[in-house]
Amino acid sequence: MQFELTKEYLEILRESIDNGRDSFLREELSDMHPADIAEIFDKLRIGETTYLFKLLEKEQSAEVMIELDESDREKLLSTLTSKEIAEQVIDNIDSDDAADVLSELSEEKQFEVISYITDDEQRSDIRDLLRYHEDTAGGIMAKELVKVKSTWTIARGIREMRKQAEGVDQVYSIYVTDEDDRLLGTLSLKKLLFSSSSIKTLIADIFEDQQMTYAYPDTSSEDCAQLMDKYDLVVMPVVDHDMKLIGRITIDDVVDVMKEEAEKDYQLASGISESVENDATVWLHTRSRLPWLLIALCGGLLVSKVIGLFEDELAKVAMLMIFIPLIAAMGGNVGVQSSAIVVQGLANKSVSMDNIFRRLLKEFAIACLNGIICAILLFTYTWFFLDSNALSYTVSISLFSVIVIAGLFGTIIPLVLNALKIDPALATGPFITTSNDLIGLSIYFFWAHQFFMVI
Repeated sequence: MQFELTKEYLEILRESIDNGRDSFLREELSDMHPADIAEIFDKLRIGETTYLFKLLEKEQSAEVMIELDESDREKLLSTLTSKEIAEQVIDNIDSDDAADVLSELSEEKQFEVISYITDDEQRSDIRDLLRYHEDTAGGIMAKELVKVKSTWTIARGIREMRKQAEGVDQVYSIYVTDEDDRLLGTLSLKKLLFSSSSIKTLIADIFEDQQMTYAYPDTSSEDCAQLMDKYDLVVMPVVDHDMKLIGRITIDDVVDVMKEEAEKDYQLASGISESVENDATVWLHTRSRLPWLLIALCGGLLVSKVIGLFEDELAKVAMLMIFIPLIAAMGGNVGVQSSAIVVQGLANKSVSMDNIFRRLLKEFAIACLNGIICAILLFTYTWFFLDSNALSYTVSISLFSVIVIAGLFGTIIPLVLNALKIDPALATGPFITTSNDLIGLSIYFFWAHQFFMVI
């Protein structure tokens, strides 16, 4: 049955914390999924969260720590000693998760926590992972995996796999390496158990040496996600540039990457220049939003300046004022639609500089068709309901022109930003709408001048 956190249940927990009913709280939390406990922690005050956290079993508390939002995790970590972090959290999670947790601590506290880790191999693995940037394959990979050497017999391979599997939660693949740990391929567990006539058969005789998909430690995490999505992988090996196997990336890590990238792109498209959480300070929220608001403000001032240049003429043909919002809005909407499609194509690699001409031609055709349909509808409306042929021609031709130009502009801008190594998601935000407002009004006044000869 799916867990549902209610106000009543939250009040029961708070009351139990206040009254020190530890046995009740342990019983309530013992069978609960770590993600559900994390949801509870998100609703509690930090003192209450710390109290409950210390009642959990070590393995459960470690899993809960991973499930917490980054801001909640930082708060909880700040209440724990270095020894508590090492023994209650780090010792009970995979190396990649351990590195993620430690990366949120100061360098001084990282050193202290690592000093309390008793397993030398685990300590070495974590130190190695901390060297990699968090947005690379090295930053999201885990060191725990199962591997066998091609020169081993099946009997030895099974013995070694049993030892290695003790430290691995999920065994997705068995990797085969040579004596220098260079990746050769994968070993099918079914073939290992059923295809051999003798336990003295060598691994080299039964493993699969087909072409493998792998990543280097400096491969971006976004590229890793795209590779695993493209080839429907649940796990992918990470090798150094000498093809030595150094780790693996699992599907849960990739899902986190996809989620983070989607959130970042959504924020950029909304005009938020840096990642912020809901509970961030007022100043941080302001700082993340203000740059693009100022850009939009400057764009708005330019738009008002363009309109102001024709103030006297607009007074003579007041009906032109009615359609200014429509022209501006349509240009912005078309630009955002075009740029969103291109940004999506850049993200999944279906759009590149190699097919840019074909993309522009396609967007031009789409814009023309949309422009013709919208212009005909607007022309029909103005022809029957407004007593001005010149106005009908002005607004309908302007709308067609704006849709075509905004469509091309929305296609080109993200491609240019991508070529300049700037996140193209910026092109779907205030930048494109403000730019299209200026372009759209300029086009509108140009056609008004042609038909009315007063502007």
